Amino acid sequence: MIPVALTIAGSDSGGGAGIQADLKTFSANGVYGMSAVTSVTAQNTLGVQAVHNLPPEAVAAQIESVLSDIGARAIKTGMLANAEIIAAVADTLRAYPDIPLVVDPVMLAKSGDALLEPEAVSTLIEGLFPLAAVVTPNLDEAKALTGIEASDVDGMKAIARKLHEMGPRHVVVKGGHLEGPAVDVLFDGAEYRTFEAERIDTRSTHGTGCTFASAIAAGLAKGAGVAEAVASAKTYLTEALRHAEPLGGGHGPVHHFHELYRDADRLSVLDQLSAAARRLESAHAGDLVPEVQCNLGMGLAGAQSADDVAAFPGRLIRVRRDIRSVAPPEFGASSHVARIILTAMRRDPSKRSVMNIRYDESILGACRGLGLSIASFDRHEEPLESKRREGSSLEWGTARVIEEQGFVPDIVYDLGDEGKEPMIRVIAETPERVGDIALAVLEKSRGK
Repeated sequence: MIPVALTIAGSDSGGGAGIQADLKTFSANGVYGMSAVTSVTAQNTLGVQAVHNLPPEAVAAQIESVLSDIGARAIKTGMLANAEIIAAVADTLRAYPDIPLVVDPVMLAKSGDALLEPEAVSTLIEGLFPLAAVVTPNLDEAKALTGIEASDVDGMKAIARKLHEMGPRHVVVKGGHLEGPAVDVLFDGAEYRTFEAERIDTRSTHGTGCTFASAIAAGLAKGAGVAEAVASAKTYLTEALRHAEPLGGGHGPVHHFHELYRDADRLSVLDQLSAAARRLESAHAGDLVPEVQCNLGMGLAGAQSADDVAAFPGRLIRVRRDIRSVAPPEFGASSHVARIILTAMRRDPSKRSVMNIRYDESILGACRGLGLSIASFDRHEEPLESKRREGSSLEWGTARVIEEQGFVPDIVYDLGDEGKEPMIRVIAETPERVGDIALAVLEKSRGK
């Protein structure tokens, strides 16, 4: 049976935080989500424009309605707005002590707008904290709850201990507001554990607290222990931040369904490569193939490693006048193509596809004749340290060209080195565009 979780929180009309973020997170982590709405907010990436709090009895009725029928294996609270709603939630949840409760003590929106009345803080501590399996404050919320301001992990540990004394079985103090790697501290009353992740440089941070707490609840709903649920939630949030796309004029949302979109992107990349290969195979384009054969690759959006780049195992080979693929495209099939793509994408994330073709003066001249942007590097100038690392020459050469030009050119070529064949690389957004350029170059080189 699918695990079920309940979020008790406010509605974010912008969809990045609140119950919208919670339900997305539950779904993305394989959990069926239910909701009890505490407040309706008018908000976007710039701030909160209006708030309408529901009557406490309406909030309690929603909770009782779903728990008495469907039940839940975890509950998460977010924006509770005022003391009356907090008291109603606590009174209702006391009848369900066996369901683990994750309390995200939401006090401020990312924009700084207040989401909890100041006089309700004591009710939150006295009413909900003793019921909580986990509380998940950020450093601003932790300071408001304890009076302690932390600037490092030791300070976070002091906060965690102070909060644990207020009743929750576990405390996670989030260090996202500190400099350096993103570090969170988990305390169970006896042992501290730290969870560290890369800090992602992005404006798309709206709803991170909601998402993290909901991911913990999802882990608990699936039967994970608290430490395991926190570790999983940390990984999930980091990737949701990494793959976030800018929306709105302020703090945009994280990408809750990054894995689902990524799976779709993987299929799309393979389909695009296959279509481009079929086109090249039907175009009698064998004259494009160098002695070492050629390959065509494409990276996923946000590609980070060679495993995120697909190409053709066995390369694209010349058979008389034609190009032929030996096998269908696969991810991780070519480290050489991947190095070029990853290097290009670091400068321009849209430049996701590359094909290497034969170097010839007529082919290079055709590139010039078509008005393509062209740059080259000299393998003889490559530092010895780079040469010693297998496959690093392409990364070094491509990076050097991009740095010199200030952009990713359409064509990057080199004249080779000892044991290295001269080569031309076509760089573009998609395999289709790479194919367009390659075939146009071939036609022009033949004088057509």
